[in-house]
Amino acid sequence: MVEAVIGLEVHVELKTRSKLFCSCSTKFGSEANSQVCPVCLGLPGTVPALNKQAVEHAVLACLSLQCEITEQGGFDRKNYYYPDMPKSYQISQVFSPIGKEGELTIDTAHGEKMIRIRQIHLEEDAGKLVHEGDNIASAPDSLVDLNRSGAPLIEIVSYPDIRNSDEAVAYLENLRSILRYVNVSDCRMEEGSFRCDGNISVREEGSSTYNPKVEIKNMNSLKALQKALDYEIDRQTDLLNNNERVMQETRTWDDQKEMTVHMRSKEAPDYRVFPDPELGLLKVDESWKSRISKRIPELPAEKKRRYKEQWSLSDYDAYILSRDKNLAAFYEQAVEHYHQPKKISNWIQAELLRLLNAERKEADDSPVLPEQLANLVALIDQGEISGKMGKEVIEIMYEERKDPRKVIEERGLSQISDDSALEEIAEQIVEQNPKPVQDYRDGKKKAMGFLVGQMMKATKGQANPKKANEILREVLEE
Repeated sequence: MVEAVIGLEVHVELKTRSKLFCSCSTKFGSEANSQVCPVCLGLPGTVPALNKQAVEHAVLACLSLQCEITEQGGFDRKNYYYPDMPKSYQISQVFSPIGKEGELTIDTAHGEKMIRIRQIHLEEDAGKLVHEGDNIASAPDSLVDLNRSGAPLIEIVSYPDIRNSDEAVAYLENLRSILRYVNVSDCRMEEGSFRCDGNISVREEGSSTYNPKVEIKNMNSLKALQKALDYEIDRQTDLLNNNERVMQETRTWDDQKEMTVHMRSKEAPDYRVFPDPELGLLKVDESWKSRISKRIPELPAEKKRRYKEQWSLSDYDAYILSRDKNLAAFYEQAVEHYHQPKKISNWIQAELLRLLNAERKEADDSPVLPEQLANLVALIDQGEISGKMGKEVIEIMYEERKDPRKVIEERGLSQISDDSALEEIAEQIVEQNPKPVQDYRDGKKKAMGFLVGQMMKATKGQANPKKANEILREVLEE
């Protein structure tokens, strides 16, 4: 038996208005090469100036992931040439990362597992290469967009504690959730603000040795990451079983062919790293660290635990509602308006998320407000509409941004609960269906289901099901 050994390097673009060492905008989607200046282009005579907010965001991320903060460190120049690196060096923290020795707990099929974080360091982003054709491996030409060059990043490097693609996805989901909770990044993979490179090798299960590893790049979604890791595990396992050597290399994920493809060899490069002579020491003293730590909110794991203890939600329900801070805020506001935590949880997961996911919207963009959802659940509980009607009502609420009561009044969807009206309808149903009526009176109780269905059909689903059943039974037994 073999096992995978996986470590992840996650690049997270920090949510700041300007770049790490200059005042250029970090706005996404602007015209190519429109957000550059002499500093981020590295023109002679320019001097970088450190973005204080980026440092605070980095410290906040470190503290949220249980990292030790480096009280006195600095920045280094990592020298290499690549078309999207206009200065031919990258300013990073090679010798003194801002955070070290953190941890993140994930849920696995075998229970909780702690993934260790080796370090978190600040660095500037490179530019972006736009490849012509279908993919990077076969692109005949590439264009360079330097808008992203100099944007503030943190790189979060895990230890090789991950053993399969499910654990890798769980790690990234939890990591993204925490970073969104503390509001240091929007973590949008589709916009490149949350990017991951995977380092993977395989070995005999139980072994403590490390075999040559492969780095996988250009995975732009969690789905692509999972497929790439699974493919690479199978590829390297086949090589190992056939006594063939695994080459230490960098590979890219080809989404169309659903396979990893060789990019370049992965020999240890000499980056000629040295301290940046234009940036002084970065000092994070206890006072500054303490002020930043006060900004840490209740994090997803704590919120999940509270939902289970306070509102008796299942482990799954608590996880779904707590993993996104906007959804958690929506849920808590709805429960404040109508204290039925489980029922509101059901309606959010079964109906609201279905509508939001269809349009790729998040909870803070929901056309249905928390108090409106709470009012809808209350109206169902009070018998004004049935649960089936509620599903129709919430779709209209979502499309037309209306309160549930207004939708019910405008569409005439109120549930019929009046005894005399239901009795009159029941008598008609009994008269129109002599055979099922006789079957019921002969002891075939299943006939009652048919008759209740006919009653609901006659009222277009507006009859109160409980009352309809009771009154129909009374009419049948007269």
